[in-house]
Amino acid sequence: MADFPPTRAAALDRLAAFAPRAGRDYAARRNLDLPGHADVSRLSPWLRHRLITEDEVLAEVLRHHSPQAADKFIAEVFWRTYWKGWLELRPAVWSQYWAGLEAALNRVQSEGGLRRDWADACAGRTGIDCFDHWAQELAATGYLHNHARMWFASIWIFTLRLPWELGADFFLRHLLDGDPASNTLSWRWVGGIQTPGKTYLARPDNIETFTAGRFRPAGLAAHAPPLAAPPAPGPRGLPAPDPFLPGPTQGLLLTEEDLAPDWLFDAGLTPVATATLLATDARSPLATAPQVIGWARAAMADCTTRHAGRLGPVTPTGTVDDIVTWAATAGLSEIVTPHIPTGPTARRLEGLDAALAGEGIAFTPITRPLDARAWPRATHGFFRFREAIPELLGQIRGWRLI
Repeated sequence: MADFPPTRAAALDRLAAFAPRAGRDYAARRNLDLPGHADVSRLSPWLRHRLITEDEVLAEVLRHHSPQAADKFIAEVFWRTYWKGWLELRPAVWSQYWAGLEAALNRVQSEGGLRRDWADACAGRTGIDCFDHWAQELAATGYLHNHARMWFASIWIFTLRLPWELGADFFLRHLLDGDPASNTLSWRWVGGIQTPGKTYLARPDNIETFTAGRFRPAGLAAHAPPLAAPPAPGPRGLPAPDPFLPGPTQGLLLTEEDLAPDWLFDAGLTPVATATLLATDARSPLATAPQVIGWARAAMADCTTRHAGRLGPVTPTGTVDDIVTWAATAGLSEIVTPHIPTGPTARRLEGLDAALAGEGIAFTPITRPLDARAWPRATHGFFRFREAIPELLGQIRGWRLI
């Protein structure tokens, strides 16, 4: 975790150092996978847990650059928002992934060849030098360059011919920025599922170019036929965001999905008590990497320490029953929480609203304004979503389109 201290202060330092370079420099060099990854922001672990937010990153970058000059970086930030919105509109895709993962893990138990090849891929013992390097880098650091993630996924699927769900699971267990939406949907995209028929093929010359000659792998697949998969369901309608109304006996639920509750305090929330919940261990049926669990735990501690004077007593919880007991003991009439997107945390908290209702306690997730405006637009591909970026930028606090 040395390169990614799990604190908001470290995130702000990283953002301040990177923002002046988010324009032409980033556009020219963002695809280079070089040691240290100095050509990209490396903000993703903090953004994933919202120790800093997309609004803050965009506002800071736009203090230094015009939207046109920073277009490539702005688009990368909105890819994260788009993926989250796309999955929120189609939560069944997460359930499909989870079912596919469990089926693949069952195959691992019964097919010796698959079990060996999967273990070698995870350990970086395939003999494909770049792939093995990336597997070991991920395990050691919890991070990979975005271009390396694409190459890795392509080699996993088309050269090693391993189930894509096992690769997505390997990433989610080891990435400090492991995000259910970005990770799952990116693997689907590489395999030709997300955009039906469109796959991503890792090519030796491309790898050689963008690793500055460090790698030129031999023996990679020359073709990338799309994987078979059921079509994605159509988008559902999202409920209208609940307005936040301050009340006298409200509690706050903090999860690793959003560790920047300042906006709720600014809106008038004065919790009489706070509960915390970490679901990092629920990312997979297998063990999540210790450094990933440790990072999330430390990020939560940073959040509760920074806001200690505004949270009331803080109680760690782990289950729905824990939260109901905490809320009843604290005499709460309502629990407020930043919206919990589709993924492991939401899955762990299934049934919470009904359990609280049985005790006469309201459960009110609050969606951030940028998410509330952006997610309903994720109905089709990114390039249609991208048409809304100027409007979305113009509504970010601290910066106005002129």
